[in-house]
Amino acid sequence: MHIDHVGIAVKDLEKAIETYSKILNKPCYKTETVESEKVETAFFETGESKVELLGATSSDSVIESYIAKRGEGLHHVAFEVDDIKKELNRLRGEGFTILNEEPKKGADNKWVAFVHPKDNHGVLIELCQSISE
Repeated sequence: MHIDHVGIAVKDLEKAIETYSKILNKPCYKTETVESEKVETAFFETGESKVELLGATSSDSVIESYIAKRGEGLHHVAFEVDDIKKELNRLRGEGFTILNEEPKKGADNKWVAFVHPKDNHGVLIELCQSISE
């Protein structure tokens, strides 16, 4: 496993894209809407890992409720895995609370599943696996 990306919840995606373009001294290379999560994403490459900005597209988005509770900031850390189902089963066996029964299609052509932050010292963990075409 390696860190695939860090997800940052933001109130204003366009403003955040401007900010991170300046910080990283490079443009956002891709935006994508994930309808199932009611979120728009923006990606920046940072070496082997990426920064993913997450903006709500609806008032009932998980990102909107996250920002209402905790404010803008780090939302999750995503780890790339070779076999997401195998890794989910391993973590369940270790006693972790898995938030998705099955992986679902996420942004950046990935299967994704989340591990509850209560088991991870307050950090939401995303597991992701590239979808083979």
